[in-house]
Amino acid sequence: MREEMVNQLKERVERIRKGGAPKYHEKLKEQNKLFVRKRLELLFDDPFQLEDGLFANGMEESLPADGVVTAIGKVNGQTVCVMANDSTVKAGSWGARTVEKIIRIQEAAEKMRVPLIYLVDSAGARITDQIEMFPGRRGAGRIFYNQVKLSGVIPQVCILFGPSAAGGAYIPAFCDLVIMVENNASMYLGSPRMAEMVIGEKVSLEEMGGARMHCTVSGCGDVLAADEEEAIASARRYLQFFPAHHAEKPARIEGRSPAPDAKKISEIVPDNQNAPFDMSELIRSLVDEGSFFEVKQLFAKELITGLARLEGRPVGIIANQSKVKGGVLFVDSADKAARFITLCDAFNIPLLFLADVPGFMIGTQTERAGLIRHGAKMIAAMSEATVPKLSVIVRKAYGAGLYAMAGPAFEPDCCLALPTAQIAVMGPEAAVNAVYSNKIAQLEGAEKVRFVQEKRAEYQQDIDLYRLASELIIDGIVAPDDLRRELSGRLEVYADKEITFSRRKHPVYPV
Repeated sequence: MREEMVNQLKERVERIRKGGAPKYHEKLKEQNKLFVRKRLELLFDDPFQLEDGLFANGMEESLPADGVVTAIGKVNGQTVCVMANDSTVKAGSWGARTVEKIIRIQEAAEKMRVPLIYLVDSAGARITDQIEMFPGRRGAGRIFYNQVKLSGVIPQVCILFGPSAAGGAYIPAFCDLVIMVENNASMYLGSPRMAEMVIGEKVSLEEMGGARMHCTVSGCGDVLAADEEEAIASARRYLQFFPAHHAEKPARIEGRSPAPDAKKISEIVPDNQNAPFDMSELIRSLVDEGSFFEVKQLFAKELITGLARLEGRPVGIIANQSKVKGGVLFVDSADKAARFITLCDAFNIPLLFLADVPGFMIGTQTERAGLIRHGAKMIAAMSEATVPKLSVIVRKAYGAGLYAMAGPAFEPDCCLALPTAQIAVMGPEAAVNAVYSNKIAQLEGAEKVRFVQEKRAEYQQDIDLYRLASELIIDGIVAPDDLRRELSGRLEVYADKEITFSRRKHPVYPV
């Protein structure tokens, strides 16, 4: 009898782990999607994992595990908790036990203080189960409450393989990083069919909430992956930069030199303040080979944000990209910076600002979009950050752009500059025009050219970099090809920095 019971158990476990009916597995193949348990195999270091709630809704054979796998395993040697929708079971929709399992794995991650990964592929709530799973104290809303509670306590990562519909779209929204698989992933509060019915708008799924749209236009997506394998590999790589929880510091690994084919920084940065250059190329020449992990690469491209290593130490980089819109800060780039700064500060990752910024964009469009408010958000996040902050004026820092990029007034641990850098309220051309526009209008020909050149030369003397260093406005002037060594040394000495920005309940955010 005992042997028969064991065999029955094994058969039941095997049946549950197969997920839904074969036709739903065939549909996955047609969509170039992997079965949930294959995704977990790729995510975890080895096949062994602990799984809770396998028999959830076990009396209903059509709902194996109630459509969600909750497991604990190792990623990069670090214990993590995972919630993974099984889209072969009722399209990964949520029932009462689905929700309870998700809440329980969140509670486990909180108790263990380990990262939490959400593998999302879900059609949303089961309308037929709404009373049991939607409104109560341990209903679906509790999932989002827990995410907010865990934010900044443990890393939370979402990989979006398929839909994340309606209220379920807030799972990715509350995560630190959202990786979306192109052509399959989507998130939206209302489906295209609902939009047509309610507001008369005809729109495709990609236009409404597709992966590329969210990674380029809305900014809700952080990484656009070509396929599921790439998405999972990206999550594993991202987590290498982070500690298990906020009370730990990220691990340092053995450092590497920059890529052997990387140019010297002195060859990258042009002397002409207005000539565009590729800041990504400078970053590649600065950081350990192959270490740069860009976040929101396709969104607000005038600003670069990403994680890297300098001599093995993790660092978060915020850098202006003059190749795109001149590197001017807009609403989206200010938001992008604020979120990334907050992320790094939460998990003790030092910040490196590489400034080449003409300032914030002016004009009716940006004023109406609330650029002042969004710019204040970026400046607030940068000000509040208590991790080591290193600011480098690569070429120019004009106006409030200097402030946003951790200028001297915002207590960076150091503010350095390359020898050709400029710091000013505005550039020489704009400044001379602003002050002498009436006089210039009265002059003609060679006299006009001579007058403008003289006034620009006077302005250049006024903002001379060595004068700023003499006045202790900046802490040092560094030769371009010495910058990596300088920053690496400073990261080492600032590693034990510990300060409290302000004693209060919380600020009133300029959102």
